[in-house]
Amino acid sequence: MSAVFERLKGAASADWSRYVEHDFVRRMGDGTLPDAAFRRYLVQDYLFLIQFARANALAAYKSRTLADMRRAQGALSAILDVELDLHVRLSARWGLSAVDLERAREEPATTAYTRFVLDCGASGDLLDLHVALAPCVIGYGEIGARLAAALTPDALAAHPYRDWIGEYAGAPYQGVAEAARLHLEDLAVRSLTERRFDELAEMFAQACRLEADFWQTGLSIET
Repeated sequence: MSAVFERLKGAASADWSRYVEHDFVRRMGDGTLPDAAFRRYLVQDYLFLIQFARANALAAYKSRTLADMRRAQGALSAILDVELDLHVRLSARWGLSAVDLERAREEPATTAYTRFVLDCGASGDLLDLHVALAPCVIGYGEIGARLAAALTPDALAAHPYRDWIGEYAGAPYQGVAEAARLHLEDLAVRSLTERRFDELAEMFAQACRLEADFWQTGLSIET
């Protein structure tokens, strides 16, 4: 695991815990999350992916090496050519059409988090951008693995949210998360100083808070 990522988690431990142990996550894990809450999440996550694509386009612009540029281009292509289509298919199983997704409006929490990420990248460098993205990219991998580990194979097969858990606990996404950890470490070796760490830790903590707000948007269907 990335030493830098673990340091960031430790510095923002309370905010990290509120994010990865949010009631939305807990209830998804035990299967008690209302269908309506998950559908609302799916819509907003689709809109988030569109902004995530923009963040990877920004990463290409901010890159100073061809290796970083190719990595950003690969991530952008994965979203536009693979992940959005997968999301549409998953959403269809929950009664949401592609038209439903395309016509949806961003909730305030979606706008707040995605524009925060884009602002971090626009005003900072590639390390800033990837620190702001880390709770999402790496955090989803940790959440998926933890939820899957708490279930037997039979329980997972019958679980209402097995597709989501299986996606983020599966080897392909775990590889994505590990690559993100290693890239974050490489960027830190190149440009992290001890004086800069506190600023990055606060950026990471804010991203965790915004992620928790994003989960809460799904649960707000109950209020």
